[in-house]
Amino acid sequence: MHSFEPKEVKMKKGKRYLEAEKLVDKNKNYDIKDAIETIEKFPKAKFDETVELHVKLGVDSKHADQQVRGTVVLPNGTGKTLRVLVFAKGDKAKEAEAAGADFVGAEELIPKIEKENWFEYDVIVATPDMMGVVGRLGKVLGPKGLMPNPKSGTVTMDVTKAIADIKSGKVEYRLDKTNIIHLGFGKVSFGTKKLVENYETVIEAIIKAKPAAAKGQYIKSVAVSTTMGPGIFIDQK
Repeated sequence: MHSFEPKEVKMKKGKRYLEAEKLVDKNKNYDIKDAIETIEKFPKAKFDETVELHVKLGVDSKHADQQVRGTVVLPNGTGKTLRVLVFAKGDKAKEAEAAGADFVGAEELIPKIEKENWFEYDVIVATPDMMGVVGRLGKVLGPKGLMPNPKSGTVTMDVTKAIADIKSGKVEYRLDKTNIIHLGFGKVSFGTKKLVENYETVIEAIIKAKPAAAKGQYIKSVAVSTTMGPGIFIDQK
């Protein structure tokens, strides 16, 4: 049995989950194509489920030199249109509007976010000169994973590129406290070919992001699952 169970511990198993679980051999590591084909046989949910990736790494996220974090643009997108809020002023604000940002603003947005609990956006982009303003929202945005960061390409003067990347399917990968990366890489409706392409793109990016300080086995285990389904472990050749 695998020691790393991405989903089972966190949720009560419903009838549909148990049906899906019967289709998965827990003592086997699947080829990614076989894993996606198995997911497609799962009983269907009432919505188009996200297919999620869970990668356990042999690094220690407590050490700054062993952090793994970055972004990658999925070749087939995520299946979700992300709403982008841009903190910018003057020409950069106009540029952000022209590039298709859903919301653009500056200091005037602080009370709206702090006092009105306004979170009708999925990603925040900020020009470097606005980070003093955005920093004041750290306590609110940090826990939600919304704080802009140069490493994820969301603190930049090139707001046009940042917005285009996000809208076309850019995802961020980062370690959690248990040294696992969790991210969605498409929808069940995408079909095997597109999901496999997205999966391979993400795995390649994570491998390239291996810190120099990482010792021993870097990728400990990889599993895929649906939003409401059991994990399927992937063979790491």
